[in-house]
Amino acid sequence: MNSKINILPEHVANKIAAGEVVQRPESVVKELIENSIDANADEIHLVIKQAGKSLIQVIDNGEGMSEEDVKKSFLRHATSKIKDENDLENIRSLGFRGEALSSIAAVSNFEIKTERKEDQFGSEIKLFENSEYEFNRGSFAQGTVVTVRNLFFNLPARRNFLKSNTTELKHIIDTFNKYSLAYPSIEFKFTNDGDLLFHYKKENLESRIQNVIADNITGLTIKIEEITDYLTLKGYIAKPATLKDCKTDQYLFVNNRSVMNRSINHAVFSAYGDLLEKGEYPFFVLFLNIDPKYVDVNVHPSKLEVKFENDKEIYSFVNAVVKKGLGTDEFVPIFPINSITGSRNTSRFEDDNEFDGFSSRSKRNFNKEYSGKGALSEDDLNILFSSINKELRTIKKTNGDHPFAPAAETEILSDSLEIEGGSSSSTSFIVSMHNRYILSQIKSGLMIIDQHRAHQRVLYEKAVKSFKSDFPFSQQLLFSQTLKLDPDDFKLTKQLEDGLQKLGFEIKFFGKNTIVIDGVPSDVKLGNESEIFFEILEYYRQLTKRSELGSTEKLALAFAQKASIKYGDAMSENEMRILVDQLFATSKPMVSPDGMPTLIKIKTEDLDKWFGRS
Repeated sequence: MNSKINILPEHVANKIAAGEVVQRPESVVKELIENSIDANADEIHLVIKQAGKSLIQVIDNGEGMSEEDVKKSFLRHATSKIKDENDLENIRSLGFRGEALSSIAAVSNFEIKTERKEDQFGSEIKLFENSEYEFNRGSFAQGTVVTVRNLFFNLPARRNFLKSNTTELKHIIDTFNKYSLAYPSIEFKFTNDGDLLFHYKKENLESRIQNVIADNITGLTIKIEEITDYLTLKGYIAKPATLKDCKTDQYLFVNNRSVMNRSINHAVFSAYGDLLEKGEYPFFVLFLNIDPKYVDVNVHPSKLEVKFENDKEIYSFVNAVVKKGLGTDEFVPIFPINSITGSRNTSRFEDDNEFDGFSSRSKRNFNKEYSGKGALSEDDLNILFSSINKELRTIKKTNGDHPFAPAAETEILSDSLEIEGGSSSSTSFIVSMHNRYILSQIKSGLMIIDQHRAHQRVLYEKAVKSFKSDFPFSQQLLFSQTLKLDPDDFKLTKQLEDGLQKLGFEIKFFGKNTIVIDGVPSDVKLGNESEIFFEILEYYRQLTKRSELGSTEKLALAFAQKASIKYGDAMSENEMRILVDQLFATSKPMVSPDGMPTLIKIKTEDLDKWFGRS
């Protein structure tokens, strides 16, 4: 009787096994970068063509491989990371299964060039179907170059299931940035279709986060660090005023491995408690280090998930550390005059405790500029205001309509204006300072508003509401504007047509790369329609390069940034009062859409101290 069970040929088995490890071009990028890091490379260059479909190449300056090792490297279950089952309890490398290269080689045209420092010649190997290969010796740079061409060429069904180049590239960028964050001491480069897309030089973690996420991100976050004998948690979490309505930009690394873990994510969310509204999520970059014997990384084919020996302890630890970090943050910027009052003798300022929130450079400036002076010049004021700290006063949320309702023990802005409810009073003074800041009297002292950032917040929330309501407010132009666009701008305008119309732009497409604007949003300053339109497109393009936000959020941010009142724009008293009223009608009046402070307070008692009245 004939047996129904067949032993599959090795090359067929390899193709089947490859499906678990190589799901898309990003999977190849992940595995190759991990190998470079495990080889102690401190320079890694990723080269991509057609979103990885035609070419993926990773070049590193790591240890390289010997001739014998390179011949074994693409065999199944061949690895230099572990030797026996005992090593599974002490995995410190990113790779360890010995499946990656064999899986990649089974579904692509695969090539390795490598050379060690101590070898006279390096090795080159090209793989073909049925596990056949061609081997050559040559002189190469120290390290390893792995080249993957025509991914899934022998699995047309799998290749057809790949998404668009834009989608696949986004996945690759996300993985590249995760490893760039995890290893700031490594120089990373990313070339896409011949263009250098990213270049992160060796730096510290804070600088790397700024380069990968956003230039001002560390000013919008809280640094946390807790070290114990059992585990360590370090990183940055979002300040409550900068919460987002999407789950992007949440990075978790366990022993420097980028992973997903619902329990830890929930621990972070839970720590924010009532500070999180429904649909809001915090940004975070967290590094959890733990003895490898207490964590299992061998639970997912792509090593994306981990399990802890004691999940409850890890959950409680992360939750407590994040809560502790949030407890150090405050919400409303306060000008710290009380930190610099009293005698003006230079020795008065030598104690660091007198300068909470001031940078060391600010301390030096203050000592140099103010010792022995009796009056404040314009330059003095510039130095003072440049030293405003970014500490924020604690504000408790209530179930009221205003998201920052007053708490019994704290003064907040919606309660401290002259007229209850947050409206500016006709009897309270309101003036412009250098067409940059709006100064207004409040119950507790003086409020200073950044007119540009305040208007950004107002326009951003207007834009978001326009997208949701689909009811744009447009002002008709007396004379239509005909704009000749370059092909990229024309293509982007077509892509954003629906969103632009919801904002209030009335656009018609004419001929090749030509549009006609008949109407613009009511907040666009007439006379600058075409300039603002081009600026919105350019800023949207910049956001696309450095962020994975949705298209509507990026468009809202671009509109708010470019259509808002600029520094130097003069405002009448009525316009200033209207802007203040509009600002306090928004959901987050204390911060601009990109998370920067919109206002500060100077308390009357602090001014009294400054003038020696207390």
